[in-house]
Amino acid sequence: MKTYRKLTEDEILQLKGQSCLADNWDKVYVDTNFTPQYIFHTRFSGEVKLGVFESEFTLPGGIRKHAGLRHVTLHNVTLGDNCCIENIQNYIANYEIGNNSFIENVDLILVDGLTTFGNGCEAAVLNETGGREVCMSDKLSAHQAYIMALYRHRPELTKRMKEITDYYSNKHASTVGTIGNRVTIMNAGCIKNVKIGDYCRIEGTCRLENGSINSNEAAPVHIGYSVICEDFIISSGSHVDDGTVLSRCFVGQACQLGHNYSASDSLFFSNCQGENGEACAIFAGPYTVTHHKSTLLIAGMFSFMNAGSGSNQSNHMYKLGPIHQGTMERGAKTTSDSYILWPARVGAFSLVMGRHVNHADTSNLPFSYLIEQSDTTYLVPGVNLRSVGTIRDAQKWPKRDKRTDPNKLDFINYNLLSPYTIQKMFKGREILKELRRVSGETSELYSYQSAKIKNSSLNKGIKLYETGIHKFLGNSIIKRLEGIDFKNNDEIRARLKPDTEIGAGEWVDISGLIAPKSEIDKLLNGIENGEINRLACINENFETMHKNYYTYEWTWAYQKIKEFYNIDPETITAKDIIFIVNAWKESVVGLDKMVYEDARKEFSLSSMTGFGADGSRNEMKMDFEQVRGDFESNTFVNAVLKHIEEKTNLGNELIQRMEKVC
Repeated sequence: MKTYRKLTEDEILQLKGQSCLADNWDKVYVDTNFTPQYIFHTRFSGEVKLGVFESEFTLPGGIRKHAGLRHVTLHNVTLGDNCCIENIQNYIANYEIGNNSFIENVDLILVDGLTTFGNGCEAAVLNETGGREVCMSDKLSAHQAYIMALYRHRPELTKRMKEITDYYSNKHASTVGTIGNRVTIMNAGCIKNVKIGDYCRIEGTCRLENGSINSNEAAPVHIGYSVICEDFIISSGSHVDDGTVLSRCFVGQACQLGHNYSASDSLFFSNCQGENGEACAIFAGPYTVTHHKSTLLIAGMFSFMNAGSGSNQSNHMYKLGPIHQGTMERGAKTTSDSYILWPARVGAFSLVMGRHVNHADTSNLPFSYLIEQSDTTYLVPGVNLRSVGTIRDAQKWPKRDKRTDPNKLDFINYNLLSPYTIQKMFKGREILKELRRVSGETSELYSYQSAKIKNSSLNKGIKLYETGIHKFLGNSIIKRLEGIDFKNNDEIRARLKPDTEIGAGEWVDISGLIAPKSEIDKLLNGIENGEINRLACINENFETMHKNYYTYEWTWAYQKIKEFYNIDPETITAKDIIFIVNAWKESVVGLDKMVYEDARKEFSLSSMTGFGADGSRNEMKMDFEQVRGDFESNTFVNAVLKHIEEKTNLGNELIQRMEKVC
């Protein structure tokens, strides 16, 4: 605990000689090692506590400035050691400032009355007119927000979650703000009722009002030029820059918002990127990316989503107001100039092309294309499974996780194939088979959820979903039996037995977290009955589900073996395993070959158009290879070939072990 003393008469005289004033010098307290020689043109008001001024700051360009106070008014301020504060146009009031912070050329920094620093503020996501408000807090995760926004059919749950957030907000309410250690604030406007964490850098910012900037040493936050934020929380590791305007927004960990991006009543969770465009009442789950000026995201729920230029949605039919909402499940994408009229629901890992006004729900037909032709939505089921872009996306997301904070708020599952997506493939396969049965195998077109499916697309979709199911179940079985030499079928059956009953039944994607619905329901029941009553406890439950994902996944896969292969795992034999692995090998290699051929299109002659300026076809090819490389040496293509080889060897190795049992 730091000890302070009052100023001596000599120190007061020296400070007065250096053009300093005080309303009451008896209320100015200093560190025991304080010396006044670095304080000039400073006014002290209320109770002020000062540390020592012993070190120097080296600024870009090499200029050095000694710690001290110059041209500043301090009112009820506690200042740590070795800070440099100068040229404050108005004053700094009601703040505790940490050690080694640098504040220069700022208009105003103050806390005015009791404030919660953005905690407890509500963002009216999905429905602009209200009804799905999410209460923001420093500890808000994508999964908490998902439950707050979407589980409105459980009013007691909504009430309890609001109470939990309010408790946290009131606990951290204060009439005094904090600016952490090693914070830099330069050339900024008004900062009012804002809590600023360690190592934060605020530079050229216009206005910050009622918010928290949860910066820390492991994951500093940068707030840049011409930024305006009000009623906000910005999490660790995020960058908000270049004219971004935020109102009633939560910005999650390692997000990047810039280039005049504008957002209101919106939530952005881990690793989101927003540039140039606009967002209104959106729930942007992890890895939602929008880069283009003409792109508007409105009243929608997204995650792992990439918005093409000119992407747009409508939530207003000019009847009862902007009350409609939509969902694009994880991994869905939009092409340039796409449009969706809400309400609609787009299945996981689907691609939307063109303008769609018929309110389709393709949630049970994942990995599809939605293509508009002559104002009609055509659905191509499952085709995105064989797309090189889908595989590339799945590989790049973990690599692009920029979170450096050891305390992760969101628990993100990157798996392309999971019980969540495979259960939808099971449903999709049944839907397509039923359409074929009802409308006849020779029908040219089938109708489903305001969309049309061509005969060839339907039949290919069934095969692609079966391929995906083979791949997932085969992967799960191979992983389960990995590295064990079995002597008989009983040992195989014993190993295949699940470790827990948790995981059976339906699975859900809670904005990045994939978990059994039973576990989510158990958590929600605990919140409703008061057993779970803190934000930290809720996050601990999500963390447990995330850590146990593969244990729960196997329970689900075990059940599906009988449904899909018509093989009872209680009586399964080594021969059955060999049959399943051979089907898996065929599916994995077949799918990889489709991806390989899809990648080849990127190196076709038509893709070389525009290369080799002013030259022959040979020069065009050489120019293309210098820029893009050739097909055979492409890293992704080589990764696909290596994947085929590794998976083939993996399957063969298990087959050899099973043959010893037969």
